[in-house]
Amino acid sequence: MRKVKFQTGEYYHIYNRGVDKREVFCNEKDFIRFLTGMREFNKKETINSLYRLNQIKKKRLNAEKEAKLLRFSASAENRRSLASLVGLISYSLIPNHYHFILKQSMDNGIKNFMHKLGTGYTNYFNAKHKRSGSLFQGPFNAVPIKDSYYLCKLLIYVNYNYEIHNLGKAGSWPWSSYSDITGKRNGTLCNLNIIKEEFGTVEEFKNLAAEIIPEIKENKKLRKYLLEENKKLRKYLLE
Repeated sequence: MRKVKFQTGEYYHIYNRGVDKREVFCNEKDFIRFLTGMREFNKKETINSLYRLNQIKKKRLNAEKEAKLLRFSASAENRRSLASLVGLISYSLIPNHYHFILKQSMDNGIKNFMHKLGTGYTNYFNAKHKRSGSLFQGPFNAVPIKDSYYLCKLLIYVNYNYEIHNLGKAGSWPWSSYSDITGKRNGTLCNLNIIKEEFGTVEEFKNLAAEIIPEIKENKKLRKYLLEENKKLRKYLLE
């Protein structure tokens, strides 16, 4: 049973990884398909979302055309008729895991959004890679974001996740909201108003990141060290 009770209007850190730590995004096509699902499944009307995803599949669009479709802004009429389940604030997709910061927009919004997104992507991935069974490691993890300071730290943690894992610079990784926040890309998937509210400017966002990322990396090393030491201790006690 999930202990977190989602409240409408509140922010949450959502994350999960591949079962057995396997890669869940193997190539550009997989990343784009997941991002497309993030947009299409964030609607109360599931039928319309499934229809558009099927159209994408039938047309066999290449990566460039799918990326253009991803940036498509719905008409005012469509926006009025299709209520969003969640407000997507930030995201980061790494080959074997993902992070979101979501704001629940309606009752059961996060639960319904994540169910549709996870089921839809798993079905796509299993069909493409000729496999069956679960793709993600159990139910998604959810942590309430209770104050502004924690929200600021998580905005940095999510958007710099690629860099925090020592995979490269955050600005070089296209599969996160970092480029939208810093103005390198004019994406419409995320609501960037929260960045202005919490940081004021992009420079202040970057400055705080420069201060706390070394601390985050050090904490990750410490947790890994403690985990390894605890494993050694358990093995010693059992011998």
